[in-house]
Amino acid sequence: MRLNPITVRILTFSLMLVCSLFSSSCFTMKYSASGASIPPEAKTVSVQYFENQARNQEAGLNQRVTDALKDYIQASTSLMLINGIGDVDFEGAITGFEVRPAAIVSGDEAAKNRFTITLKVKFTCDVNADLNFESSFSRYEDYDSNTDFETAKATYTDDILRLLIEDIFNRAFVNW
Repeated sequence: MRLNPITVRILTFSLMLVCSLFSSSCFTMKYSASGASIPPEAKTVSVQYFENQARNQEAGLNQRVTDALKDYIQASTSLMLINGIGDVDFEGAITGFEVRPAAIVSGDEAAKNRFTITLKVKFTCDVNADLNFESSFSRYEDYDSNTDFETAKATYTDDILRLLIEDIFNRAFVNW
């Protein structure tokens, strides 16, 4: 029995559609526009308040870090932010907020100073323990030694925090 060409095309298209539907149900990761891969069982996220354990305390920095991480996660994933403990949870501390010489000209004179912020983060994924980690993240900016630290701090803190938050997010959700 010979099938007409239109029937063959309809059968071929139907078979391809059925195969693609079955194969798509085998995948277990969700993908977002940010490149994040999150286990589909994870529906909620929580970010605990970051404590400031740095020797040099910067007023309000712990709240800025906590809020920045929450905002970034909400903007980059479909996870629901909750109080308490979510399916994925972030907790951490600010362990470093310091300035040190980066380039010495002569003797004790520095040509550049390095402003560094360090965060210690513990990430827990209740739906996939293989993703759990505890790690430190550090970023810095160098600035001219003639610049007052208060000015450098005002200029660079937001940039450093943005880079740190991206690093934390990538480690947790992009698996780099």
